[in-house]
Amino acid sequence: MADSSDRDGPPPFDRPFEAEDTKQRVYGTILHARDPMTAAEIADRADCSEDAARAHLSFYADLGIVIRHDGRPARYERNDDYFEWRRVNELARTHSIDELQTRVSELTDQIETYRAEYDADSPADVDVLAFGADDIDDVYVDLSDWATVIEDRRLHERARREVTNSTVPSHS
Repeated sequence: MADSSDRDGPPPFDRPFEAEDTKQRVYGTILHARDPMTAAEIADRADCSEDAARAHLSFYADLGIVIRHDGRPARYERNDDYFEWRRVNELARTHSIDELQTRVSELTDQIETYRAEYDADSPADVDVLAFGADDIDDVYVDLSDWATVIEDRRLHERARREVTNSTVPSHS
């Protein structure tokens, strides 16, 4: 009898989208790609035919999810601007102006705390090698968190401006 724990765990590392349909596997592959890829490379990773990959990539390109770079062969990459737009719209749709402003203020306070702690304007300005070996891992964690907080504040601020602009009465 087969070991049931094999079926209950995560999918194998080399085929993380195995249980998904082709469209979802192509989508997952493009989301995880770090560099532009050909349809053949995407098809190989998504475990589908190159024609199926091209069809789905064309659909995703039409939606703006994927950027198609012409050439021989054409290459495809995730459109980060689309995902940022989607995140900002989600924040604007699910939060009030007051909630967004409160979050922007909280994130700003966190940024100021990091600036004071590291006596620097941004994570890029911190010289990690100036810290002792015992502290270096914690410094890297802080710098990563600081960069995330900066990005999160930027997205919340964009959402706040979007909500503010959408609630401004028109002058008829």
